[in-house]
Amino acid sequence: MRKYAKEDQRLLATWAADCAERVLPLFERAYPHDGRPRQAIEACRAWVRTGVFRMADIRDAALGAHAAARGAGENAAACYAARAAGQAVGTAHVAQHAYGAALYGLKAVAAAAPEDAGEAAARERAWQVQHAPPEHRPEIEKRVVIEDRRGRVFVTIHKDEDF
Repeated sequence: MRKYAKEDQRLLATWAADCAERVLPLFERAYPHDGRPRQAIEACRAWVRTGVFRMADIRDAALGAHAAARGAGENAAACYAARAAGQAVGTAHVAQHAYGAALYGLKAVAAAAPEDAGEAAARERAWQVQHAPPEHRPEIEKRVVIEDRRGRVFVTIHKDEDF
């Protein structure tokens, strides 16, 4: 697995939090009284600001966001938005979780616009790439991929031995 310098990890965490925050309204509109995904994003941003890492706090924030995702049931857009938040905070532990935040952000916008999923995901991906740390854009473009398979949109992360 590739190791990232702490500064690169912080840059990716900031970007991951931004990606998750963009889709957070898809969760909060459906579940306005469940603050766990927002708390996960806030925990991610707190780690970036302070550099203070307590595994219990990061784990609890991530698990809370993922529990909220499971609670979203059949509301796929809300589920994916909560998962994006869980992945974002996980970036404090392992930098590669930033790619998961982007992936679930794309899945959330695609699920929110099923009649226009491919175009919605493409627009969101363009935003993600434009707002990514410049030195990480090529890898993000390589790894986070939107594919159209027989009219269905699939978002994947391409992994290899360096991921």
